[in-house]
Amino acid sequence: MNKYEHIQLAAYEANMQLPELGLVLFTFGNASACDRDAGVFAIKPSGVPYEKLKPADMVIVDFDGNTVSGTMRPSSDTLTHAVLYKHWKHIGGIVHTHSTYATSWAQTQTDIPIFGTTHADHLTEDVPCAPVMSDEMIRGDYEYQTGFQILNAFENKGLSPEEVEMVLVANHAPFTWGKTVQKAVYNSAVLEEVAKMAWLTRQIRPDAPRLKKSLIQKHYERKHGSGAYYGQEHD
Repeated sequence: MNKYEHIQLAAYEANMQLPELGLVLFTFGNASACDRDAGVFAIKPSGVPYEKLKPADMVIVDFDGNTVSGTMRPSSDTLTHAVLYKHWKHIGGIVHTHSTYATSWAQTQTDIPIFGTTHADHLTEDVPCAPVMSDEMIRGDYEYQTGFQILNAFENKGLSPEEVEMVLVANHAPFTWGKTVQKAVYNSAVLEEVAKMAWLTRQIRPDAPRLKKSLIQKHYERKHGSGAYYGQEHD
């Protein structure tokens, strides 16, 4: 039995959701799922069309970006995933897309402002945009440095990656993560919708005000706080 089959299947299913949700075009994206105990993650092979993928095609990579198992070259974004897994120990899955609205905000080098309660249902902060990379970082190990660009942005902005599970990379595109790769996919879909709503808000009213703090806290806490009452109780 293939000891990595469980994360290969999880990564495959996550990758297949991306085109279904309208988050990727052609091969513009990737998802990965990790096994913390084994110290590895499964990620989409580079440049392979989604309709041709199989679970066994998912490449197994360690947290230093070395291929452990697989016959194909892993995603070109593998080292970015590896850096995030290595430094943020709670992450179980990562998704990278070039979804239209989130990527458009990234291309403006702008955080996505928290305008409404849909945004506040998921996080209490603006969606952060990591700044443009320096020429030195770009000329170096680009994908590896992209991971550190994200880490540095969170440190500089004083954000917790456990509370804010999404980021834009300036002039590039979004990354999302979660305790599972399924949550990372969910976060990518939420990010794209929030990005679209924020863009439309700005078109309707360029000086639209940010959501007031009491509403931010109310909507976030009712889903995520100690007294959360959204959804159903589970044993």
